[in-house]
Amino acid sequence: MKYLFVTICIVLFAATGVHGQYILRGRIEYERKIHVHARMKDFGDDNQSWYERVKSQVPKFNSTYFDLVFDQSRSLYKPGREGDPSPRFGGSDPANDNIVYTDLTTRRVKALKQVYEQKFLVQDSMRTMDWRLKNEYRTIAGYKCRKAVGIICDSVYVVAFYADEIPPGSGPEMFGSLPGMILELAIPRLHTTWVATRVDLVAVKDADFEMAGKGKKVSSGELYETIQQSLKDWGKWATRNIWLTSL
Repeated sequence: MKYLFVTICIVLFAATGVHGQYILRGRIEYERKIHVHARMKDFGDDNQSWYERVKSQVPKFNSTYFDLVFDQSRSLYKPGREGDPSPRFGGSDPANDNIVYTDLTTRRVKALKQVYEQKFLVQDSMRTMDWRLKNEYRTIAGYKCRKAVGIICDSVYVVAFYADEIPPGSGPEMFGSLPGMILELAIPRLHTTWVATRVDLVAVKDADFEMAGKGKKVSSGELYETIQQSLKDWGKWATRNIWLTSL
């Protein structure tokens, strides 16, 4: 009888989550949501009549899904299950097919990025950001998360919510370096958010962290300069796409 009681307690504890313990391995699904109408309006300033004419033909939001597998020393972020089709106007984002491997021990990153017709393999150190922690909290996928804010590309504001119950300091795209896993990320100027829809406490194996595909080897700085030069005649569209390739 005593053995049965102990067994039931263990099962109930596992079923209600392991809050109060640290989660060191598993799989996270993120929904990346783009406010399509807001993006169209931002980049159609010179032709607002065009925006008013076509916005009714385009869904207001576009959702795609990404998976992140992780353990104590590494993570891999890649496209997940099928989401919404690309918006009819504006095409797909350069970041739609990003695959990012992060070695949390050596603090190195490998990122495979398709930027229009060309593939790049970014190899660099983890992004360093001057994260500023805020006393604001919210619950995401069942985990209490704390707010942090930072800047990329000199002026682009980033908001993150991380869970210290999941210590590996990784997250969507090339973001991380916080005292826990990022479960929500927002870049207001890109009208884009990534929100964890679920955290699965599953075993992971080496095969889960393999990257498939090849690309031109560059550092983050070299990619930035290449895209900046390639898109120099694109005006405001160039700026947005440079930000997207810098994720």
